[in-house]
Amino acid sequence: MINPGLDGRTVLVTGGAGGIGAAISRAFAAQGARVAVHYFDGQAPPEDARWEHYSPSRADAERLATSIGGVAVGADLSAPAAASTLLDSVERLLGPLDVIVNNAAHCESPDTFAELDESGLARHYQVNAVAPTMLIAELARRSAGRAVCVVNISTDAARAFPGQIGYGSSKAALEAVTRAAALDLGPQGIRVNAVAPGPVQTGWMSEELIRDGIETIPLRRVGDPTDIADAVVFLASRQARWITGQVLQVAGGHAL
Repeated sequence: MINPGLDGRTVLVTGGAGGIGAAISRAFAAQGARVAVHYFDGQAPPEDARWEHYSPSRADAERLATSIGGVAVGADLSAPAAASTLLDSVERLLGPLDVIVNNAAHCESPDTFAELDESGLARHYQVNAVAPTMLIAELARRSAGRAVCVVNISTDAARAFPGQIGYGSSKAALEAVTRAAALDLGPQGIRVNAVAPGPVQTGWMSEELIRDGIETIPLRRVGDPTDIADAVVFLASRQARWITGQVLQVAGGHAL
């Protein structure tokens, strides 16, 4: 029997109200953690772009938070000072943070070299790399010597993501931040790791896409959000107390 040692710990899950984020929020709550479910109500894309993700609403976040005994906290991660504002909100509601899961992500199209523009690239990097980096920095400033940890959510294709230049490269940047933060913050007792999911069914994959996709996955199935959540909980647990700077691929063998 493994006791993750998460009972009573305070956890922030960004983008924690839907898909993989919701599974992560539930998994921590099941271990007795106090969970802050972050949400962003969203904004309309510009005329020349299309969001390739769903942003759960405040109502979605509040329903989930109520069901797991947590709290819902809203923040626009692309806004200046978002990290300090978000952590202020969590600390006011739940007390000092022990764990941050940087799960929130931005993905839009077109995202090819042929159609790439600076504004789209900036949106990808702001949410997928800059905001998590600032949240790590803000947590480090507030940790006061406590053994806190961060788990970043990347993608198993961050090493090469043709056709999604901004998304893939911003996730690769997040993995680089993971390693840099582990090196810089380790002496403070802060662990920083990442999980790189493979294809996970959160409602975006058709049956045809699943049939075609499993041929590229050695374990012959697509992922479930709980597959990712279990790995995140492990990296935050005391069983992972001497693990830092790692990117754990949770993908059934996809993209090895």
